[in-house]
Order: sequence, then C-alpha cells, then structure tokens
Amino acid sequence: MFKKLAISAVAALTLSTGAAMAAGGAGQVEDVDFSFEGPFGAFDQNQLQRGLQVYTEVCAACHGLKYVPLRTLGDEGGPHLPEDQVRAYAAGYDVYDAELDEFRTAKPTDHFPGSNLEAAPDLSMMAKARAGFSGPYGTGLNQLFKGMGGPEYIVSLLVGYTGETKTQAGVTLYENTAFPGGWISMAPPLYGEDVDYADGHSNSMQSEAEDVAAFLMWTAEPKMMARKQAGLTGVIFLTVLTVLLYLTNKRIWAPVKGKKTS
Repeated sequence: MFKKLAISAVAALTLSTGAAMAAGGAGQVEDVDFSFEGPFGAFDQNQLQRGLQVYTEVCAACHGLKYVPLRTLGDEGGPHLPEDQVRAYAAGYDVYDAELDEFRTAKPTDHFPGSNLEAAPDLSMMAKARAGFSGPYGTGLNQLFKGMGGPEYIVSLLVGYTGETKTQAGVTLYENTAFPGGWISMAPPLYGEDVDYADGHSNSMQSEAEDVAAFLMWTAEPKMMARKQAGLTGVIFLTVLTVLLYLTNKRIWAPVKGKKTS
C-alpha cells in the first residue's frame, strides 16, 4: 500500500560511533521556527499529516514507532485523521499476533510495527532523545531560549549532507555537517520531491525534513498541547489565588495596622 525506500529518513540518529562516524566534535544544528515551540505553540495539523506521509513513504521501510498506537493518528492535537482513514492506514501494516502465532493485518488498536532492521533504531522518542542545542549542562541558556532542539537536530541532519564520501573499515561514510564527528554511514535519504503532498505544499528537501521532524516530535510528545493547556490553567489559578490571598491578608490586618500606638 505504501511506497517504502530502503534508506530511512533518520537512520543515523543512533548508529554506533564506531561504524557511523569518525572522531570529532558536535555537529552544526540550525534553529527552526516550529509552530509548537513556546508556551503557546501548537502542532500544525497539516504539517503532522505531511510528516506522517514522509515517515510512511521514506522512513517506515527500516524504522518503527512501536510505542505509538495507530489509533492516536485520529486524536485532536495530532494528525487528526478521520476514523475511516485511520482504519485504512492501519490496514497497510502487518503485525505479529502472539495469540495467533502469525502475522495479521493491523487494526487501529495496534501499535505501529517495530523497526525492520536490527540496526535501525525505533523513532518513537527520537525527537526527545536528541538534544540539538547545548545543555542541559552548564548554564543551559541556549536551551532556555531555543528548547532542547531535538526536531532541529533531525532537520539539520537530513539536509546536512555535503556530497563528500569516504571509505573507512570497509564502510562508506558520508560527510554531514550536523552529525557529531562529521561523517555518517547513512546515504542521503531525502533529495527533495521524494513525496507528493495532497495539499500542494512545497516538497523541497527542507520542507520534507521539517515535516517529518515535526511528526516525530508529536510521536515523542503526543499530549504536548494538553500539557501546555493544563500548565496555563494552573498558572492562571495560582495568580488569582495569590491576589485573593493578598487582599484577604490586607483586610484581616487592616484594623491592627490602622491603630496608632501611644
């Protein structure tokens, strides 16, 4: 049902250092203005749907999302697919059923399948597992203003190939400006125009990278919008409570403070 490429979009995010890179420092990560950043930010539903498409057609051939239930694709705050589309999407996968001791067509109540390759990491939490900006050690000021930078790291890695290659210990390595050490064992996964978006959005390499990074941020933080709303409600409640306590304190102590001592 789905087009799957042999190379995943973010295969090198957790490859071992011995095979994936030469010795070196941290890579270069560029800041990206995602809609979900900040205390009032929210996921862009259309972007999440595009990111799901990139994951499905490019990444899913190798990588899984085994901690993500397929039914959550219909949740508000996420891709929010209609129920029939969630069922149709789930039917595109086969999952192993321990009770039947065989594979069967997936249902919305199942999770995404796991990774197809042993060396391919699961991407469910990848956007939170990678910190693109310095910290939390030291002052952590960069993270205070820019956030952890996991999605930015994914974007920077996907568009960070220079075109240079080398062979080391029988493994072909590709130069990448974002990958720590500068060399990665994964060939460039995105070239631009890898997928055709139904909404007519740009499918340049940068756009595809940002879309799949946003989707992976949602898989790692599916309740982010609810958490932000709860936090904002808590702040408002505490602010009102503080004002009421202050006014109550003034009213209680007003007669005492108003007395003149002889």
